[in-house]
Amino acid sequence: MEIFDYFSNEQRSWIDKIRVCEWRAAEFLADLLDNNSFHSVLGNGSLFIMADGEQLVSFCTLTQRDCIKDDDMFPWVGFVFTSPEYRGKRYSGEIINTACKRAFLQGFEKVYLATDHVGLYEKYGFTYMESRTDIYGEESRIYHKELQ
Repeated sequence: MEIFDYFSNEQRSWIDKIRVCEWRAAEFLADLLDNNSFHSVLGNGSLFIMADGEQLVSFCTLTQRDCIKDDDMFPWVGFVFTSPEYRGKRYSGEIINTACKRAFLQGFEKVYLATDHVGLYEKYGFTYMESRTDIYGEESRIYHKELQ
């Protein structure tokens, strides 16, 4: 297994692998990459990919913006996904940890995450803060994690 930043190793084949994931947010992410609009929509940031050879295992982003409009909250961990055949091995935790380490090295003391999941991100050290309506009009739970 290897984890790398897509933008340090831009291989267009990863866009196609992200696009076919059975999650509509993955298709949106693939569109952002394909249209070179990732940074204009999400701000400065990275896309971390965990690969098993040429197989997509997991991915997540670390960006300045996410689906919650609040300029005082950043960076955001987002688009967390693990391929079904790799689930149950805590790869999501590894990829999230990679994003958190990057944020810490960039001088941030905490990261944020918006989701509709309950009980998933707590096991990775995130604490529920509040719920808000996101930019799509849906209710999102906001979590944060203190970095060390």
